[in-house]
Amino acid sequence: MKILLVGGAGHVGTCTTPYLRRHHDLRVLDIAKPRQEVEYVEGSIADPEALACALDGVDAFINMTMKSGQGGLDRDQTKAQIVDNYTVNCLGLHLLLYTAWRLGIKRGVHTSTMSTHYRARSYYPSEEEVPLDSPSVYGFTKGLAEGICRYFARQFDLNLAVLRITGPRTRAQFIDQAQNPPHYPPGSLYFTDEEDLAKAYLAALDYVCTGHGRCDAFFISGDADHREMNMSKARAVLGWEPKSHLTLEE
Repeated sequence: MKILLVGGAGHVGTCTTPYLRRHHDLRVLDIAKPRQEVEYVEGSIADPEALACALDGVDAFINMTMKSGQGGLDRDQTKAQIVDNYTVNCLGLHLLLYTAWRLGIKRGVHTSTMSTHYRARSYYPSEEEVPLDSPSVYGFTKGLAEGICRYFARQFDLNLAVLRITGPRTRAQFIDQAQNPPHYPPGSLYFTDEEDLAKAYLAALDYVCTGHGRCDAFFISGDADHREMNMSKARAVLGWEPKSHLTLEE
């Protein structure tokens, strides 16, 4: 398929593009030029004209945008962080989904975050059971963004997968942190290898090609033993589970 990566020049897009391009033709919409050689449209998710140009002729999209991110414990916020997060996570996403629908594009993947949740928990039993109760403006607006996705699935028949990702890392970073685990409260299993993350996106793209008018959220992390996050929904529905840790054990 022809896939638009919205915000694809950022960290997540840069990490996953080499894997995604093996399976699909890619185009990137971003305010910055991508590091990889890929079709590029310069512009913001909050610019309707740039969105219309970038979405023209694609089959589906992956939204990877983020600006002024915060963790799931941070309640402090500046005016700039408030404006950035509402503009990108709420206004921009709404414009993206509406423009896609207007152009007849009804399949997409939205990148959410585990920071939609208050991150002092020791266990996250399910996507539906854990409340979207982040104290940060970043996590709060990302939670609102999931509501926007559900609205477009319900009212406009879009088929959307929402990935609540955590700690995206390059392979080098993943290996380093696996060997030297950081001590984030309450644990250290928040990071996700680039290849595992790319495969989650690929599985989500396959998922939205079936059915219509639905929006499902999935926990995505490198917690292969489900010690902190129960990712059985991703395994059962998407056929995805983290496997990069197996290469470290060989």
